[in-house]
Amino acid sequence: MTSTQPRRRTLAITILAVVAVIAGANALFDMLRFLRIVPITLGDMQFFAPNINWLGALFAGLLVLIWWSTAAQLWRLDPRGWLFVVLVATLNLIFLVMALIGHSTLAAVSTGLVINGVALILGLLPSTKAAFGLPPAQPKR
Repeated sequence: MTSTQPRRRTLAITILAVVAVIAGANALFDMLRFLRIVPITLGDMQFFAPNINWLGALFAGLLVLIWWSTAAQLWRLDPRGWLFVVLVATLNLIFLVMALIGHSTLAAVSTGLVINGVALILGLLPSTKAAFGLPPAQPKR
């Protein structure tokens, strides 16, 4: 059952689109680090690693495209954009937690945890789902 009411962009969706753009910029920064264009910083030391991680750069570049296309879909109130935010943010959080389990530092993954956590929380708000014309979750009886 579809509604004939025009959909309106709420504040949460606007913030979610901005968060998606920021997440894409964060992935772009990661891609530049994988390509060794931007130095890696450890405390007060900055250094360039001698070899380029092409696979990491490829996946980070793909993530840039995904986040920025998702931001455009959110801005147009396309329900596929909402689905992509929820899926990509959930997968990113899973991989970041796995990185923490694999002895990565909290400082190394904290930016991604915050950005993806905020995106997932905003995406799962009932008002956000309603703005995309999605039905609210019904409690099980």
